[in-house]
Amino acid sequence: MHKFDDLDMKLLFELTQDGSISVPTLSKKLGINASVLYSRIKRLMKKKLIKKFTIDIDESLLGIGVKASVGINRDPKLKDQIHAKFMETSEVASISEVTGRFDIIIEVYAKNLEALHTVVIEKIGKIVGIQNTETFVELQKTDKDPVYLIE
Repeated sequence: MHKFDDLDMKLLFELTQDGSISVPTLSKKLGINASVLYSRIKRLMKKKLIKKFTIDIDESLLGIGVKASVGINRDPKLKDQIHAKFMETSEVASISEVTGRFDIIIEVYAKNLEALHTVVIEKIGKIVGIQNTETFVELQKTDKDPVYLIE
């Protein structure tokens, strides 16, 4: 396991708040030389702690009005085929194999409830090997900082 110091953790925290912050601005904010920050970021990327820099999109502006988690039980013999079908389904945002009462939980994005219903019943429910589904519509979501980043 890699060791990360306080500067690494402060740097990670700031980058999770705003991944587009410039190194000179971050340098002023943390009171650390910019060249030190550049090398730290490169080191964290080399160690694969920072996998990528990304953006946060407001999906509602793209017409996505409903997000849901769908718990799924499946025939274990058809695991790979089912996974491939989920990968082909544009409304499926993520696929997680889980423990507990479901085998898989997928995140689905849809325009509205009617579109969600169509996806769950017509697309997902008709995949060979799907035994049953249970849908949980997201009413509200609050993201919080990961516990390892809190000082």
